[in-house]
Amino acid sequence: MADDDKITNSDEDQASDGAASLNGDAEEAIAQLFDDYQAGFNDYDADRICDCFALPAIIWQHEKGHVFNDDEELLENIEALLRALEKEGVTHSDFHVSSSHVSGTTALVTLDWSQETDDGEAIFEFTCHYQLIHDGSDWVIACIIND
Repeated sequence: MADDDKITNSDEDQASDGAASLNGDAEEAIAQLFDDYQAGFNDYDADRICDCFALPAIIWQHEKGHVFNDDEELLENIEALLRALEKEGVTHSDFHVSSSHVSGTTALVTLDWSQETDDGEAIFEFTCHYQLIHDGSDWVIACIIND
């Protein structure tokens, strides 16, 4: 598990030098995915956030699961979220990797988020659990569970 913003691999995946090299690539690609995801929030760019997802995607929040079957449904949800963040004065979102596990073409990553105003006041602090899949050449979010 990672406490230092690094994605880690299972012991089985690290068994051979070749697998370790591939997983190093996975770690880097997953870190880039979350950098892009964060940048989408910081830039209020719904399309950039949407590009981080596999479809269909599942988001669990407020004890309810929602399945988003296409870009239009997902964008509608993301745009509503961005409007709510803007209304609250959120100007910056930041995360810390609290745990991660990569195994083959799947990964589980837990991020602790802080969403703040210009003066650094935390408006929202929460944890999200992400299930990722390797889809072709990209790592994408398949499911989010918000605590």
